Amino acid sequence: MRVREWRLVAAAILYCMAFNHYAKIRRIIDQQPEGWFIRRIDQPTSAKNFKGETVEFSHYYRLYDATGEPIKYGKFQQIDRLAQALKLPVEALPLVD
Repeated sequence: MRVREWRLVAAAILYCMAFNHYAKIRRIIDQQPEGWFIRRIDQPTSAKNFKGETVEFSHYYRLYDATGEPIKYGKFQQIDRLAQALKLPVEALPLVD
């Protein structure tokens, strides 16, 4: 495989890995009754990317069900990626302070 082809494959893998996490969150949301919401947590967090590198974030987001309980596997860092997976604008997401 040539270098150019390898770079295309690596980019596709990165996209799929990130997309799969947010696709999983989308499937979780699809199973929730109405009333779920997102809360921004202003605490530092980190995540590993596909290269195994740790990426630092100043905050993260967490999904909650209609009763206010955290949803399992509902922690994420990039709200724009969630919006993309849900095919919604970021402004349409139920973000609560």
